[in-house]
Amino acid sequence: AALLLDEWRNDMDEEIGAINQSLPNTAAGDSYYDDVGGKTRAIRMWISSVLRNIVHYKAVHRSYVNEAATTLQSYLPNDI
Repeated sequence: AALLLDEWRNDMDEEIGAINQSLPNTAAGDSYYDDVGGKTRAIRMWISSVLRNIVHYKAVHRSYVNEAATTLQSYLPNDI
């Protein structure tokens, strides 16, 4: 579980680093011409990537919890 937390932390650090690197060099767009611009698109893509990571790590965490619960249940007496 600690390794999963470290992996999650590293992935999120990379995601934050990536958006911090790309946003300063990305065009903002022009609301007068109804152009959302590159910053908006970059942020939307970044949010999608972060959400995919959340879903992935949530699924992995759930499988670890289920495995631990199954292991614990196998060691507990049946009358509990």
